[in-house]
Amino acid sequence: MKRLFLSTLIAFCATAMHAQNIQMHYDFGRNIYSNEEDGRQKVTLTLEQFKADNWGSWFYFVDIDLSRHFTEGAYTEIAREFRLDGKSPFAAHLEYNGGLNRHGSFQQAALIGPAYNGHNSDFSNTYAIQLMYKRFFKSYDNTRAYNSAQLTGVWSLSFANKAVTFSGFMDFWRGEKANHHGQLVFLTEPQLWYNFTPHFSVGTEWEISNNFIFNTYNDKSFFVNPTIGMKWKM
Repeated sequence: MKRLFLSTLIAFCATAMHAQNIQMHYDFGRNIYSNEEDGRQKVTLTLEQFKADNWGSWFYFVDIDLSRHFTEGAYTEIAREFRLDGKSPFAAHLEYNGGLNRHGSFQQAALIGPAYNGHNSDFSNTYAIQLMYKRFFKSYDNTRAYNSAQLTGVWSLSFANKAVTFSGFMDFWRGEKANHHGQLVFLTEPQLWYNFTPHFSVGTEWEISNNFIFNTYNDKSFFVNPTIGMKWKM
């Protein structure tokens, strides 16, 4: 397993040479919730790319969670959109979510549905809304395949003569409790960046969630996990 994670890390770092941006975040979650999140990683390396083409666009990100002794996991989301025509803001959205961690794997899922995209004239402000059917797969013990749905919003806003960028996403989906009863899961990760140059930025990300963190310590389900980070744009 160690060899697998090392190979994964090397492969993704090589891919980063062609990525749109690379982010490094220091996570304060374990300092804030020392009991509920005592195993939470403190450092995350994120590789992210968006690429438009004649058919639509590709987007992916990979979060590689690092601890002092291990690569804790590598989680990825890969999305492909097909425009309905050259001018329509509507598109067909297909997506895969999954990855590996030190103990096995994340539960995998596939998503499909319509998307609505918008932007201003110079693409400095963009937004997207996606409503998707989501299928979870049995990926490891104590998981099962089930049907779900997800509503996603994505945005990026630049202001102060493009010196500041406010971006992020917001997800709502139907998850399942351990007894297989349904629950609404909420996750958003807004980011605020100060752009020192067109390539280098320093900022913060706030992971705000409900029913997302796996917590066996008590019944707490709502968490706010801030980070401080650096970003390099290619």
